[in-house]
Amino acid sequence: MRTPLKPLARRGLLTGTLGSAALFAAGGALAGCGTKAATQTEEGCKSEDLSASEKKLAFANWPQYLDVDEKDESKRPTLDAFFKKTGIQVTYTEDINDNNEFFGKVQNQLAACQSTGRDLMVLTDWMAARMIRLGWIQKLDKAKLPNVEANLLPSLRNRAFDSDNQLAVPWQSGLACLAYNARVTKEIRTVDELLTRPDLKGKVTALSEMRDTMGLLLQSNGHDPSNFTTAQFDDALNKLKKAVDSKQIRKFTGNDYAPDLAKGDIAACIAWSGDVVQLGFEDEKIKFVAPESGVMLWSDNMLVPNKATHRANAEEMINYYYDPAVAAQLAAYVNYICPVKGAQAEMEKIDPDLAQNPLIFPDEAMLSKSKAFMALDEKQEKEYESKFQQVIGA
Repeated sequence: MRTPLKPLARRGLLTGTLGSAALFAAGGALAGCGTKAATQTEEGCKSEDLSASEKKLAFANWPQYLDVDEKDESKRPTLDAFFKKTGIQVTYTEDINDNNEFFGKVQNQLAACQSTGRDLMVLTDWMAARMIRLGWIQKLDKAKLPNVEANLLPSLRNRAFDSDNQLAVPWQSGLACLAYNARVTKEIRTVDELLTRPDLKGKVTALSEMRDTMGLLLQSNGHDPSNFTTAQFDDALNKLKKAVDSKQIRKFTGNDYAPDLAKGDIAACIAWSGDVVQLGFEDEKIKFVAPESGVMLWSDNMLVPNKATHRANAEEMINYYYDPAVAAQLAAYVNYICPVKGAQAEMEKIDPDLAQNPLIFPDEAMLSKSKAFMALDEKQEKEYESKFQQVIGA
């Protein structure tokens, strides 16, 4: 069943109330996150698994990122079915509203090799990479994840921060793309059009999420956002600065661009695919554009933190959500890219229109144009974020 545009879509929560600029300016939580004292090793921080004797699991996720029964919002159909199938009681909390904010919640415990009280958590690629770099994430047993091994999309395998696919399993994925309102402007095809076309001046927004906006600009310059140099980043940043200085870009946003685009207050923008899907349900004049130079692919990943005591139960649930029928049921609600092969055929039984939606089930042509942003070390992360925040005026 199609759902109406949600008040605050999941991807738009990424910037949250503790934006990157504030954190970097404060020099607080991020400053010490990569220090030697905070880093753990598999040998030095061992975790005991009590799954055999305790049929329970604590699962931390983002708001509006799990299917809900339309008639009874206290029910979560796929999660309820998992309990009936396995007997594992899941305590589900929507306590992740921002990657950096959540990092602040758990960093002291994980840095000290202590339990966070969570067995499974969902974090975006770059934050997953940071926690993996710090040695805070348990390795998964591939033998217990046959559905993941069989059904994970090829485009999401062997990522730079998890080259052996043993630490992070995509929950949902999405694209950073372009969008426009056909009621107020003609078609756009490229990032350069967005940033320079005279009729769009002052009617454009871009995303305050550095990796998505800069990834698209890097691609527009012919560079690979999954493997770029500082000079290439600076070149793309200069292009962005020109668009800011010329007033082509009105502002940088989280997903609060969505109502402005729907109303025609802005004509075009850098957008997230999940928002465009939902807006398109309400208004066919809201158009998605995969720029000719490419799109940015991101994922939110299931991770088992150190000292979580129910890893095997978590693995059972991860494997369950990689059953194509279950994955299709979830995707029909959240409207992001489903990372599970075979789910598209199952979606035909639920909603044939959704099964043909390229923003939920991209074809190979679109996936071949997609890139994930390069995994950054702590020094690069601070440098690039600082430069980006200076240009966008955050």
